[in-house]
Amino acid sequence: MEITDGPFMVDGFLVGHWTHPTAATGCTVVVAERPALAVADVRGGAPGTRELAVLDQGRLVQRVDAVLLSGGSAFGLAAADGVVDWLSGRGRGFPTASVPVPIVPAAVIFDLEGPTPVVPRPESGFEAAENAVPEGWISGAVGAGAGARSGKARGRGHSVRAGIGSARLAVEGGAVAALMVVNAFGDVVSAESGEELSAGGVEDALLNGGADSPPGTNTTIGVVVVEADVDRDALVRIAVAAHDGLARAIRPSHTLVDGDTIFVLSVREGHAETATLLRLTAAAQIVVARATRNSVSAAR
Repeated sequence: MEITDGPFMVDGFLVGHWTHPTAATGCTVVVAERPALAVADVRGGAPGTRELAVLDQGRLVQRVDAVLLSGGSAFGLAAADGVVDWLSGRGRGFPTASVPVPIVPAAVIFDLEGPTPVVPRPESGFEAAENAVPEGWISGAVGAGAGARSGKARGRGHSVRAGIGSARLAVEGGAVAALMVVNAFGDVVSAESGEELSAGGVEDALLNGGADSPPGTNTTIGVVVVEADVDRDALVRIAVAAHDGLARAIRPSHTLVDGDTIFVLSVREGHAETATLLRLTAAAQIVVARATRNSVSAAR
């Protein structure tokens, strides 16, 4: 088993980043070169999202043209408008009697600081889409990860810089790639050594009354792409496994004050045999955990 850390390429997808000149915030867009079957799974108690209901079971539209990950909290959701404009200018979108309507779900992290914080705007999302390239699956303090930090449970002053992280794993029957933005209440933990890569001691502090991060100021968001023939039910199972990977890497994860949200996409539609799906779900756990850890190590 060989895991690839970014940069790498994923067939059928482009990734673009926009980083504010102050490096305090940014946004990242994953563009599907053709409509991608998609699901979204929210496990945190404080999410900031857009266009998630359209991906629920039984909805008319279950494919997306792009997914936006952004800083700026709820203000950053406006960057999705720029991605919509960029796609519309290229004739992309769900066909209607009028014009194609681009489908761009989004999720945000809280990286606001000070009384006049900088936030991504529609033009930021447009520029991120303009920047999208096949090798945009990278790790570092860029794009949506520019203002991210981890281990925030004891306040920003005790947290460490995180960012965006990527990883990809090929298995028999396909491959899974992940792009994760880590702005977590909990500690990011190394799988190999158990070392806490962020502030350290968050779980102990929480259990002993020493965790005081303001509610709703944390979250981890990401996109997982499945390079295999899968249907929607398979993507649902892979989304569950992706969150298991998050729990492997962040302690504690999925808290009331996090907004943990993961999108799972595929442009290859079909039926995965049980053995293949088992391998893909295991791979999803591994790459999400690895990408989460890479977000901290690369940002350092």
